[in-house]
Amino acid sequence: MDNVKILAIVGMSGSGKSVIVDYLTSKGVPKVYFGGMIYKEMEKRGIARTEDGESEKKFREEIREKEGKDWVVRQVIAETKDLISAGQKRIVLDGVYSWTEYCTLKHEFPKALTFIAVVVDKNLRYTRVANRPGRAFDANAIRERDRSEIENLEKGGPIAMADYYILNNGTVKEATDRLNEILKEIEF
Repeated sequence: MDNVKILAIVGMSGSGKSVIVDYLTSKGVPKVYFGGMIYKEMEKRGIARTEDGESEKKFREEIREKEGKDWVVRQVIAETKDLISAGQKRIVLDGVYSWTEYCTLKHEFPKALTFIAVVVDKNLRYTRVANRPGRAFDANAIRERDRSEIENLEKGGPIAMADYYILNNGTVKEATDRLNEILKEIEF
């Protein structure tokens, strides 16, 4: 895995993780999407996704309980290794949720991995989520999602232990400018 660099993007719902990941993929960096592992498995098992995201939330928590907290990350590691075997040197991981996932990835890719947390002031994040097309949540729903992700999925740890932070209170350009500073520093 010489010269391989992997970015793991973390943050709460509505922080702007997708903006950062989309920017990287637009530059040709392949992504491995944690949520995609859940969606694939739900489809395989014939579980429909609901508009409010409840079926996904329930399944995400159940599979981690039944198959282990590292179930999703094991799928992500396999897909990431497949990309590396195919010659990819730059990869972005989209949506690390738990402390277990953080620790597992750090163990699996110790020299290749950099965590970037996308953070935003809570009220601004809630406003953005409420106005998000196709995946909007009201304030109560996003507070409940935050609570669930922090308590049930240990989401706070990876954010707290990130190597770099992007404060995303401004424009997309400001966020991607900060990302470019990080990419230059880590020679990505």
